[in-house]
Amino acid sequence: MKQKGTSVSLFGKFKSIQSAMMASFSLLIIFAGLTFLLIAVNYTNKAIYENSIHYTTQIIRQVNRDIDAYIDYMENISSVIAKSSDVSRYLFDENQTQEQYAEERERILTQFHTIMESRSDIYNIAIVADNGKYIVNSGTDKLTEYIDIKSLDWYQKTMQASGAIVVSSSHVQNAIQSSYQWVITLSRALVNNQTGKKEGLFFVDLNYSAISNLCNSNHIGNKGYIFLVDANGNVIYHPKQQLLYGGLLTEKIDDVMRCDSDYFFTDQGEQRRLYTISRSKKTGWYAVGVAYSFELLKNTKQAQAMYLLVAAGLLLGVLVLSNRLSQDLTRPIRQLRDCMSTVEEGNFEASVDIAVANEIGSLSRSFNMMTDRIRALIEQNRYEQEQKRKSELRALQSQINPHFLYNTLDSIIWMAEDEKNEEVVVMTAALARLLRQSISNEQEQVTVAQEIDYVRSYLTIQKMRYQDKLEYEIEVSSEILPVSIVKFTLQPLVENAIYHGIKYKETKGKVRVRGFVEGKTAYLAVEDDGAGMDEQQVRKLLEEADREEAAHTRKGGGVGVSNVQKRLRLYYGEEYGISYTSKAGVGTCALVSIPLSGGRNEKVDEKPGK
Repeated sequence: MKQKGTSVSLFGKFKSIQSAMMASFSLLIIFAGLTFLLIAVNYTNKAIYENSIHYTTQIIRQVNRDIDAYIDYMENISSVIAKSSDVSRYLFDENQTQEQYAEERERILTQFHTIMESRSDIYNIAIVADNGKYIVNSGTDKLTEYIDIKSLDWYQKTMQASGAIVVSSSHVQNAIQSSYQWVITLSRALVNNQTGKKEGLFFVDLNYSAISNLCNSNHIGNKGYIFLVDANGNVIYHPKQQLLYGGLLTEKIDDVMRCDSDYFFTDQGEQRRLYTISRSKKTGWYAVGVAYSFELLKNTKQAQAMYLLVAAGLLLGVLVLSNRLSQDLTRPIRQLRDCMSTVEEGNFEASVDIAVANEIGSLSRSFNMMTDRIRALIEQNRYEQEQKRKSELRALQSQINPHFLYNTLDSIIWMAEDEKNEEVVVMTAALARLLRQSISNEQEQVTVAQEIDYVRSYLTIQKMRYQDKLEYEIEVSSEILPVSIVKFTLQPLVENAIYHGIKYKETKGKVRVRGFVEGKTAYLAVEDDGAGMDEQQVRKLLEEADREEAAHTRKGGGVGVSNVQKRLRLYYGEEYGISYTSKAGVGTCALVSIPLSGGRNEKVDEKPGK
């Protein structure tokens, strides 16, 4: 038959149900807490990023609006100058007198002075014609001789534009002597009304700090910043312009120009940045806001710490609660387990008192019924065993061989007829003592001294019957005499020694009874120098069955060694009883071992319940 494998569940590895419940509760709570924490953190990060994108988008759109308004204002100024008749006549009318030129120049300078006085953000203001005429600032500043202004990039772009205002990227203005400032040039072509062609331009160099102030008036964190890029990807303004031009700093200009949305993220870890982009429809410039993730998420750490604190508090509370619940749930099981352990130790009086209407209560009631039933069966078995021992004792007491009794009485009659009165008295007295000892004492145990007296009476009779065949000797230590022993232990052994050893010996034999102590064990030895036995006969003698014992008793007159062996082991345990040593033709020794403490010494129990 195929044996089924034993399956062990995960929680079967725990030593107690409470531990399994605590572990399962803890795992569930930890899993739920980590899931909540992960969702909360991700949601918080997502919300912070969305808010940051919205916030920075609003900021850079405001920057674009401010710059557009600023450019609009400058465009209005340039429009006033460009459309001035004084400017057109001064630059392109060759038919005027010197006085007219002087008057027109003075009016133009007045306008320039008014503009520069009202605007501190203007470095230079100038008009320049292809014919070489120009006015710069207060009229005293000169164009740089070794630089052809027409070759400058911003000049060419202005002349190529369709009359619209052109705003350059940031650059060093080197067209004016002794100027050389970082500026943003706002320029506009001037048309010669006589020819209808663009033959000059008006330009204003805006202080770089004007754009810087517009950008820096809005903040994106402590490290975040805003920079401007024109439609061609040229940096108009950057808070670290010098580092950028020096190659010590790079910016994601290409990513800005390729981005199809309003924002993108770049890099990872602490340097992860959010780029938010807004393009001006007026200037075509890109206002770009840069925010660092660690600044955006700085409040997230506080939120995460709060989440962790809340999760830890909840976990601790749930663990305490689950521990209490698991204790309450497993308390009946522990009570049942402890009661079972008590029953395992042999105490069937134990019972468990669990008044619950669930499976544990049903199991407890069944367990109590089982222990009650076992206890009743044990009591019944004890009673039956005591009755059995009592019956065996009575049977043993009645096993005085009738043939032995008849022969003894015949011997008494023979000695009386032969007028051997003293021998008759001795044999009759011995027989009387033997009979009195076998039927008067209902106790299962007697002292060794009483057992020796019984054996002495028995040997006295046997010696008188077999005067020429039997001698005996009794040598018992006084230390062993008070020890309790199962009644009728030695007589069957002495009887076997006579009938199976001495009787078949051609010469006179001797039976020797000895008693001594070794350690905590008392020994009684019955020795004879009769025929002896081989090992097989000894083994058969100790293992014979009741049927063989009965037949043997009828044949040889013995009372059964196995009966004595069973009673000895029943009283004292398997380590005590009878052991035989024998040698054919030499003799046999039957050695009885009993505890020096005497073991049980009680009357036969009454029937339970009576």
